[in-house]
Amino acid sequence: MASSPQPTNSGIVTDETSGERHIPESVRADGTKRKAIKIRPGYRPPEDVEVYKNRTAETFRNRGKGPVPGAEGLAESKPAQSPAISASAAKNAKRREARKKAKEEQAKDDTKSDPSTLSAAAAAEELDPEVEKEKKARNLKKKLRQAKELKEKKDGGGSLLPEQIAKVIKINELIRELEALGFDADGEPKKSGDDTASPAAAKETSGKE
Repeated sequence: MASSPQPTNSGIVTDETSGERHIPESVRADGTKRKAIKIRPGYRPPEDVEVYKNRTAETFRNRGKGPVPGAEGLAESKPAQSPAISASAAKNAKRREARKKAKEEQAKDDTKSDPSTLSAAAAAEELDPEVEKEKKARNLKKKLRQAKELKEKKDGGGSLLPEQIAKVIKINELIRELEALGFDADGEPKKSGDDTASPAAAKETSGKE
């Protein structure tokens, strides 16, 4: 029994005897028949045209989608780790962690018990007030210098803004604060045994008397 010719993608069937091509008749969904259609020689519908595939371009488009070449062989050849080795590695890791903690605790104890470390920390704490004192003195010295410059400007006949006049008024107050910190009216540290009062302080004292 001769086999019926296979239709192409577009449904064209070639007669083996005559070589003619046609689309055989078919039945529509409503039951009516669709007549057979003859195909002229040489005509090739788009559905039957084979699409050229470039293997290089196809490989480039599919890159990264599959596994790394050769990775399957490495995964298969990797020996399975035995439970005994895993347990031994875990024990070694715990021992290393315990040694690390012991060293840290020992270092903390050494720091606490070392007198030189404690004395250095105490000295640093003692120096802090001195640093704050010098910092405050520098700030007062800067304000005093600005106030004196404004006073000289005023004495020379220049006009001052209200906030500048307020700075000039505070000159004596700034001098007193510097003296309380151990500095003279010029912002320089007082020498030991120097009990000489500043001109502004002496003037204020004489005014009170």
